[in-house]
Amino acid sequence: QVQLSESGGGSVQPGGSLRLSCVASGYAFSNRCVGWFRQTPGKEREGVATNDSAGRTYYADSVKGRFTISKDIAKNTLSLQMNSLKVEDSDMYYCAADTGSRFGDACAPGSPRTRDAMDYWGKGTLVTVSS
Repeated sequence: QVQLSESGGGSVQPGGSLRLSCVASGYAFSNRCVGWFRQTPGKEREGVATNDSAGRTYYADSVKGRFTISKDIAKNTLSLQMNSLKVEDSDMYYCAADTGSRFGDACAPGSPRTRDAMDYWGKGTLVTVSS
C-alpha cells in the first residue's frame, strides 16, 4: 500500500522560508512524475512544482526563482524548499506521485492533466504566511 506523508508546514512571516518534505512508503520516487500541489478551500488544486521521470524540474510561474523541488532517492523523499514566501503562498500543500513515467509537458505543473493523472496523494501540510 502506497502512502505519502508530508511534513514541514507551519506559520511564517512574509519573506521567510519553509522546507516541506514528503516521505513515501511502498513507492519509489525515481523515474516517476512527482510533484507538489496546493489548494485553497473552494478552489481547484494547482500545481506548484514537479519533477519528471528524467529528473527535470518545472515550476509554476508564481513560484519560479523562490521554490525548489528536489528528490532524495536514497531517503525516498521529495522536498520543496520555499523561500521569499508571500501571503498568497498560504495554502494546504500536497505531495503527489504517478505510477507511470511522464516527461516534459506531460509532467508540467501548469497542466490540469498533470494533476488529474497523479495516482497517489498525501494528506497535506498547511502553510500560513502572515505578518
